[in-house]
Amino acid sequence: MLKLCGFALSNYHNKVKLALLEKQVPFEEVLIPAVREEHLLAKSPMGKVPFIQTEHGALAESQPILEYIEANWPQHPLLPADPWAAAKIRELTQFLDLHLELTVRQLYPQAYFGYTLSDKFIARVKPEMEHAIAAFKRLAKFAPYVGGDRFTMADCAAYCHLPLVGLTTKLMYGEDLLAAAGVDWKGYIKHIDANHPNAVKVSADRKADQARALSAARGEAKG
Repeated sequence: MLKLCGFALSNYHNKVKLALLEKQVPFEEVLIPAVREEHLLAKSPMGKVPFIQTEHGALAESQPILEYIEANWPQHPLLPADPWAAAKIRELTQFLDLHLELTVRQLYPQAYFGYTLSDKFIARVKPEMEHAIAAFKRLAKFAPYVGGDRFTMADCAAYCHLPLVGLTTKLMYGEDLLAAAGVDWKGYIKHIDANHPNAVKVSADRKADQARALSAARGEAKG
């Protein structure tokens, strides 16, 4: 059986997990909070999660993982059959990963992990975010799904990334830059939750892992 290795706080782990659940692919979720040991680095050379273990070996990076899953389990497709339409969904998915999530990720150390970033650095990231959000609006359809009228792999990314973009920018700049640009991501999340129970499960697992991590951190602080 395919094994999904990572942890539920990772939005990229959840992107893959949601795809597996939507496609009804049997898998085992293996909790790996960190990839540091050499035997794990052999499976994920950059030390990142998620990675999967298959009958063929290990595969890292969330997008190649989604492509492998889509090709190996064609049922309940997450890509349109038309090549051009499929390419546009891939474009949108990659945009969400590379230009929205990775841009806002620069702010995570202060937003979530107790580090202090310089005011100059924080100020520099803001126009980068605004530029990426403006570009995202040109690609996204929200009709009602992010890529059109059906759930696709782009939604697996959007469902996991957009709340982080909204929350992080709210924490760091005092305003949700997505909402300020007219992106109704909260309405989109509500639509996904109402129509895709698997998304609700992924979100619940993330919240449970977040509570576990906070409890552990408090215990370490007391100790």
